[in-house]
Amino acid sequence: MKQTVALIRKAKEASRSLLGIAPDRVAQVLAKTASRIVENADFIIAENRKDLLRMDEGNPDYDRLRLSPERVADIASDMLAVSRLPEPYGRVLSETVRPNGMKIAKVSVPFGVIGVIYEARPNVTADVFGLCFRAGSACVLKGGHDADLSSRAIVSVIHECLREEGLPEDLCVLLPGERESAAVMMEAVGLIDVIIPRGGRGLIDYVRTHSVVPVIETGAGVCHTYIDASASLEKSVAVVCNAKTRRVSVCNALDCLLIHRDRLADLPSIAAPLKERNVVIYADCEAFDALRDAYPHLLLEHASAKSYGTEFRDYKMAVRTVGSLDEALEHVSAFGSHHSECIMSEDMDAVRRFQTEVDAACVYANVSTAFTDGGQFGFGAEIGISTQKLHARGPMALPELCTYKYIIRGDGQIR
Repeated sequence: MKQTVALIRKAKEASRSLLGIAPDRVAQVLAKTASRIVENADFIIAENRKDLLRMDEGNPDYDRLRLSPERVADIASDMLAVSRLPEPYGRVLSETVRPNGMKIAKVSVPFGVIGVIYEARPNVTADVFGLCFRAGSACVLKGGHDADLSSRAIVSVIHECLREEGLPEDLCVLLPGERESAAVMMEAVGLIDVIIPRGGRGLIDYVRTHSVVPVIETGAGVCHTYIDASASLEKSVAVVCNAKTRRVSVCNALDCLLIHRDRLADLPSIAAPLKERNVVIYADCEAFDALRDAYPHLLLEHASAKSYGTEFRDYKMAVRTVGSLDEALEHVSAFGSHHSECIMSEDMDAVRRFQTEVDAACVYANVSTAFTDGGQFGFGAEIGISTQKLHARGPMALPELCTYKYIIRGDGQIR
């Protein structure tokens, strides 16, 4: 534990060095690191294979853990995109002059040290460093043990670039993979300014409950798509398939399809592309009857109480029949996780009501929930999807990785 505290303390000390680095140089270092990640792709993938050998391929985290040349290229591309974004700190957010002539400016500033606890997602290692570095903060990383070798390979490339640029390696600290490291992080008051957990509901709940360091909660995604009575069948087929099967292990993947009773005859068409991907459907009685002769028997099961409110992270999906928009809204309110919800409808009154009444970070109309992503929102990358309402909500990128302070100037005024 002493070693872990020492590592965190080094990150705190290193964070001060960022205050004197010009934003252009920060961008150059990130661009260089992105290029170096691509150059070291074979090494990173080789280390990743060692991690994969320790995990069952049936584990929902296997897909998140797996790196390929294309995924490594995407990691580097996201970092390069972040390097090209305007620096988020030093911006004057508001400015006023008081009647006595005192000038008050609200200015964005770095947090200082940002801690992130995450599971088997090696891409998060690069994303967090890139975003934190661009936002003027050091990062303390506690990755999942399953991805330890992959994460250390990426950090070794980051450290190499920092050394070459004469910057402290401790701007990016990867703690030991043991769980004890997370406990130390959550007690590091005064050393870590904020902790962001990224992972499943169990991890997020644990960090929120046990951390004495402030936490920004990134929520698990229990995502719904509601097929309204007026929905376009063509659009619904495309959106449902994309939201469910694009990448099943991510938090914006579709978990539950709600369908208006008047559209049950279209359910076999909507589900048709899913059977090609072997998606298991847990359907209520009405939906089950609609799919009985149209969907493979081995992939169709009756829904249970546990089918709703579950983040599957797998080729599995629940279906529930509703009789109205009101019923759909009630279901989302009861079982949603405030992450991403969608309505398929050509009725603009229904769309407006759904988007007004649904309490979620991202509320879509006729668009796949797969777009809940910092890169897709034009943020370059993300550090997580916040489902809370304080400080940040939705994809968290550079602006959300800054706080602010007030700069007050006067000419001898006294109170």
